[in-house]
Amino acid sequence: MARTIHRLTAAKIKRLREPGLYSDGGNLNFKVAGNSRSWVFRFAVNGKTRDAGLGPYPEISLPDARAKAFEWRRLLVGGIDPIEQRNAQEAAARIEGAKSITFDDCARAYIAAHDPGWRNRKHARQWTDTLAAYVSPVFGKLPVSAIDTGLVMRALEAIWREKPETAGRVRGRVEAVLDWARVRGYRQGENPARWRGHLDHLLPARSKVQRVAHHAALPYGEIGAFVLELRQQPGVNARALEFAILTAARAGEVFGATWPEIDFATKTWTIPASRMKGGREHRVPLSPRAIEILDEMYAVRESDFIFAGRGAGRPLGAAAFAQLLQRMGHGDVTIHGFRSTFRDWAGERTSFPKELAEMSLAHLVGSDVERAYARSDLFEKRRKLLESWAQYCAKPNGAGAVVPIAGRAR
Repeated sequence: MARTIHRLTAAKIKRLREPGLYSDGGNLNFKVAGNSRSWVFRFAVNGKTRDAGLGPYPEISLPDARAKAFEWRRLLVGGIDPIEQRNAQEAAARIEGAKSITFDDCARAYIAAHDPGWRNRKHARQWTDTLAAYVSPVFGKLPVSAIDTGLVMRALEAIWREKPETAGRVRGRVEAVLDWARVRGYRQGENPARWRGHLDHLLPARSKVQRVAHHAALPYGEIGAFVLELRQQPGVNARALEFAILTAARAGEVFGATWPEIDFATKTWTIPASRMKGGREHRVPLSPRAIEILDEMYAVRESDFIFAGRGAGRPLGAAAFAQLLQRMGHGDVTIHGFRSTFRDWAGERTSFPKELAEMSLAHLVGSDVERAYARSDLFEKRRKLLESWAQYCAKPNGAGAVVPIAGRAR
């Protein structure tokens, strides 16, 4: 009489070479596929046949496979799908393991995963610094699965009124880390750091508590005297700052400027999208004075960076302009403030359309639909605007001879 269970033997299994599924009975099968050998538990639930792997052979021996098949047959008798049961156990194990994953662990992993996609190298450092300063002391060492609304509120309430801008960024960063942890299976449920429909009921809107702090700007009526004084300053810092003023560019765009970005024939500086805040290429028309500065820097060039720093092949550092302004007695003025000076001058002292000034500052102009139809960057019109700005910055300049660069003075 043929056996209905335990049909296979260890010796027979070793001899099997032909691809196929060989039944041991009791839902247990031995699968041969090329050089692969494994155990398969085949069963039916609600009229549908399902296959579940029990592991490879010989790692899982014949007795081990039979023991596992026996356990799963008992589950079937009790009306339990063995695959669903296994998935549930694995999920429970992941949740249990997640209890040892702290918020700080997840924050480091999130930053490492996203850092390659951040255009600004300072971005990762800002994430690390703010979370370390305001979040880690409160719940950084706790399991990420344990973070709740109360803990998030403890971290935010301490800075929400005094540092609303920073607090808003911290909240957004905590929300992003917790979302990442949920997708990775380290936590479950709603995100306790979300704003809409949650924290907006517990904290006042930042616009209600935020003290607007504009970048300190020089009144446009004083820009001529300032540029005259600036031209008396020696060193690369002074040339870079004047170039930034004349082009209405951001400090980072000037610091990172390289010679391949300059087209002397067309008097154009093309800043690649990778270095722009908005992620879009930006063309800057260069005034005659801006070209003079570039000619002077080209005569002493040491690397691809136009405004080279002290280290070989390195640009000026972020503190270069601040130190120069402090030395000139204008420590209250910021480089970003000169962009505001330009914008105020264009709006109050010229008849150029405001769109030209905004485009010169690399700001988006108009709605998405309007931008889709406006293909031109109005380059030649912007050239006239920046040339007018350069002429305005040169007044008064009667006795203002431009000081040449002497070595690498700072």
